[in-house]
Order: sequence, then C-alpha cells, then structure tokens
Amino acid sequence: MESEPLADLGSERRRALFERDAGVDAIRSQVRDIVDRVREAGDAAIREFSREYDGVEVGDPDITGQVERAYDSVDPDVLDAIETAAANIREFHEEQVPTDWRADFDGRELGRRFRPIERVGVYAPGGTAAYPTSALMGVIPAKVAGVEHVAVATPPAETINPATLAAIHVAGADAVYSVGGAQAVGALAYGTESVTRVQKIVGPGNRWVTAAKAEVRGDVEIDFLAGPSELLVLADETADPDHVAADVLAQAEHDPNASVVVVTDDEPTARAVCEAIAARTAERDRNDVIAEALSQDVSGVFVARSMSEAVVFAEEYAAEHLSIQARDDEDLLDRIDSAGSVFLGSYTPVAAGDYATGTNHVLPTSGTAKVTGGLSVDTFVRETTVQRLDETELANLRDTITTLARAEGLEAHADSVDARFE
Repeated sequence: MESEPLADLGSERRRALFERDAGVDAIRSQVRDIVDRVREAGDAAIREFSREYDGVEVGDPDITGQVERAYDSVDPDVLDAIETAAANIREFHEEQVPTDWRADFDGRELGRRFRPIERVGVYAPGGTAAYPTSALMGVIPAKVAGVEHVAVATPPAETINPATLAAIHVAGADAVYSVGGAQAVGALAYGTESVTRVQKIVGPGNRWVTAAKAEVRGDVEIDFLAGPSELLVLADETADPDHVAADVLAQAEHDPNASVVVVTDDEPTARAVCEAIAARTAERDRNDVIAEALSQDVSGVFVARSMSEAVVFAEEYAAEHLSIQARDDEDLLDRIDSAGSVFLGSYTPVAAGDYATGTNHVLPTSGTAKVTGGLSVDTFVRETTVQRLDETELANLRDTITTLARAEGLEAHADSVDARFE
C-alpha cells in the first residue's frame, strides 16, 4: 500500500469509500428463491440446500442435544477463554437493562414499561472460519433481556467446531440448529418441522445471510443489514505504526471485501504505517485474504491536511469500528458522533472488543452507524408507555384534547372526553 492525499481523492474513489456495498442486490433474486423454498418445503429444503451449498448431509437439523457434549470435549484453555469472555459480555449487558418507571407530571401519571421479545433467532457464522464469540454476542444480550426462547442457527459441517457449540452452551441458548446461509434465515423466519419460528433474527453473516434478512424483513424483525467488516483508524504523529498496521491486518483477514482505512495528518506516520503493513502481511496465515482486502478501492492509507479534515472524513464514513490512536483521543471522540464501536488509545485493539472486553461486536456497517447502534439489550426489548389521569387532570386537559380532536375532524375522539363530564 502507498499513502494518498485525502484531498486528492476523486469522485469515484469517494463513492466507493462512503457508499460501501454489501453485495446484497446482486443475489437478491437467488436468495428469494431459497427463502421461498424453505418456507414451502421446510426441513426437506434445509437438507437440499445443506447438500448443495455446504456439501453436508443433514439428518435432523435440531442439534441441541450435541451442545453440552461439545462443551465437555473442548480444550480447557479454550473453554476458560470462552467463559471469561461470556462473563465480561454478560456483565456489560446487564448494565443496559432498562428499568420500568412512573412519574407525576403535574397530576398526569406517566411512565414506561419494558418487556422482552418472546422468541429470537441468532445467526452464528461458520464457513471459512469459526466464530464462537458471535454466538456469545447474540445469545447473551437476549438472555440478559429476558427472552424466553433463544435459538441459534450455525452452518452444518461434518464436524461443527466444538468451540462454537461450547460457546452456544455457555451463552445459554435454548435451541440449536445445523443450518446456514439464506436457508437458515428462512427457517428461523417461517419455521419448519424442526425449527421454531422466531419474532426477530439477529447476528452477522455473509452477503447471502444479509440478503435473506432483507428478504424476510416485514414478516420478521431483524437487527440490521450488515455488510463486510470495516475499520477506520485515526492516527497522529504519536501513533505507533506497528500497532496501527497490526489492527489493519486483523480487520482485513476477515474478508477480501473488508474495508480498512487509516487517516492521519502526519505524512511520515502514513509512510511508516504502509511499510509496517507490507512487512507484516507476509507473516499472516490469511495473507491472501488480507492482500485482496487491502487492494480494494474501499481500503487505503490517507493523509489529511489537518486533524479537523480527518474528523470530517470519519464522521461521514461512520465506521463499524473506529480506532483513535492519537494524543487527544478524547477530544477527537467528542467531535465524532457516528461509529459502531470506538477503541481509544494504542493498547485498545479492535480484537479486544471482538473477544473479551464485554462490548458487543455485532455492529452496523456501510455508514448505518449514522442512524443505529450495535446489538444490545435494547435490541431484545419492547417499550410500552403507561398513563393514568384522575378526573381533575382530565378536566384540565379537556379543552386541549377536544379542540385538537375537532380540528382533525374526529368528533368521536372529542366526545370520548366530553362523555366523562355529562
């Protein structure tokens, strides 16, 4: 990689950076066919698509009984790491649980009440890598919120990664299904002979999963449409180029379509980061994936004319992961509103949040951090407003209510108040 002046970016390059495409539209019709087939044929379609796309013969998609056995077979060190991460995730999300409240507003008793969704589906990716932590990140907030039935769908394999199954067990899922891709989303959305229909589907996945979530939205709620992984690093001259480069490679190894961007106001730092990236890439096991991700138009190392210009870029970019490795990191954070999760300082790598700090790593991508946040307890609860008036307070509001009702041409609304004073 070579650094580029931020001010010299052309319109096409800026469009690539700011309008990051999850690749959903290109496969939408194929995904619709898969979802429709699952809706019509149930388990038979799951078996058909597992054979076609995963190369696996699936008997009973419900593998809930395998989870506890997998837990007992996992290496103790891996199990200890899963347990530690789960405890941190649970602790953080327990702080998010909303409290019912009522208050008096000059005689009007008003409040809010929160109740969990009843049935939730969590997608835990598989495929080219195993993601036990995605199971933790999806299931634990739901259980902390009080969701009664949390089901996990994870892609089938001749042997499903035991660490993933152990994480599902530790997180406390109520059901586990061996089904992946768009067919998993269809099964969770509409139910099959083996899969219980849910009310909301959450969790990361590839573009087939994302396209399927887009397809079923309306029949079932979803968290959001997530695209390939993203990282934006803001760095000044105090940043350690090796630390920045290490974070870049960690994010790039996710996916050849990952978006990895570094912006600095210091040209020597930009050159040093590029050199460190080149030196480190060859050492990584997934260097082919990393190299492809770094070659895309959605990735790059850019030199801003000032940190203010870098901040403007960061706010427009609205990164899934924002790392600030700069002297005035708190000041820079105060100037940026849009980011999925923020990592402050040289010793807070994104990987820490991915695995063990306790924050959630299921985060908005493609600029949607401008309008939504990541997975949290809030994702799994419903709010109900509550109110109570006595006769005196209704009388105080009577003229306001009836005047507005009649202005809208809704006479019966006005009469529903007047009737109480006849």
